[in-house]
Amino acid sequence: MAKTGDNISSENANWKFSGKMVNDFESHVSKSVPIYTRGHELIIKLSDFFIKEDSLVYDLGCSTGKLLIDLAQHNKHKKNSKYIGVDIEKDMIRFANNQKKKSKLSLSKLKFLNDDVVNYKLDSSDLIISYFTVQFIHPKYRQKLINKIYESLNWGGAFLFFEKVRYNDARFQDIFTTLYNDYKLEQGYSPEEILNKTRSLKGVMEPFSTQGNIDMLKRAGFIDITTVVTDICFKGFIAIK
Repeated sequence: MAKTGDNISSENANWKFSGKMVNDFESHVSKSVPIYTRGHELIIKLSDFFIKEDSLVYDLGCSTGKLLIDLAQHNKHKKNSKYIGVDIEKDMIRFANNQKKKSKLSLSKLKFLNDDVVNYKLDSSDLIISYFTVQFIHPKYRQKLINKIYESLNWGGAFLFFEKVRYNDARFQDIFTTLYNDYKLEQGYSPEEILNKTRSLKGVMEPFSTQGNIDMLKRAGFIDITTVVTDICFKGFIAIK
């Protein structure tokens, strides 16, 4: 096992979102992804435009549950709104449920479910979030998932879609990869930890380009699509049905 920073270790081409790393996940990802905290804040503010008294909200790939808990707390005055977080990792769901108990939100208001988002059946909803999740789903399943998201949204509902992105031009890819490595060095990660993390993600994370993600949204049926935030190689989109 090789150290990847923040008390987390992983093997070559075998990054996992389970085990002991769950306890250090929020700290690690908030340092590793420049827009992570800012993205949370934006999603909570954007939710004011889409969550109503009877809304159903999904967070697909909810990890520790922090975002969904904060979202439910922000909208707790909308009494009949409901929030469902789905994640394939049992350890993440266990952690999220423990955090939910601390939040004192009711089970009828907020649920965390251990399931595969590709196969999970979505009910009619007003807001769906995918926060750096789709990049970890095999490309052959991604369009199926985005199609399902579009179909389940009510008219006027929104999909908040955050991803790491690749660049179409090799020169730009080289520039922004270097800038991202510089960013991680500034966060206190060693060159060895940065390299180990990169090696651990081989075959596990496969980002699409900005255009590739937009094309996928359009194939599903979305027409109104725009960017809400971007930093280095990370981007947040909003698509409204």
